[in-house]
Amino acid sequence: MTDTDRISVSRRIDAPAKDIFEVLTLPSNHVKIDGSGFVRSVDQGDRIQETGSKFVMNMEGDHMGGEYQTDNWVSAYAENQMVGWKTAPAGVEPPGWEWLWELKADGADATDVTLTYDWSKVTDKDLLEKLKFPLVPEEDLEASLGNLASLVSS
Repeated sequence: MTDTDRISVSRRIDAPAKDIFEVLTLPSNHVKIDGSGFVRSVDQGDRIQETGSKFVMNMEGDHMGGEYQTDNWVSAYAENQMVGWKTAPAGVEPPGWEWLWELKADGADATDVTLTYDWSKVTDKDLLEKLKFPLVPEEDLEASLGNLASLVSS
């Protein structure tokens, strides 16, 4: 689903929700999951266990002039069901975009996974112009779901 300020993609993955959740809540796994090519490594990031926690990623992209870091503030957490975070350039309050992974068990060995990239709360007109949302297109989100499926089945 694409609308003017969010993109959601879904995929059925042949793995239990708890296994997928374990992969998603370890920030270092997002280097392998990321379909955009922006995520390079984790600078600081213990397993996500609650909202309000933070992890720091090393990133690279032309939109930011090369290498940069992001602070990622956990905004959603429900064990084996949901994890999400608001991303910001390091040292800056989150300007309004969020990543949300939702898991819905489909029996014991399969899960419907939805990834949503939402920038509906970005109100800074200069930032909206600079970053040209959506910064990450739908096909990159689809690639992230494919990477996640490969990671949990390996």
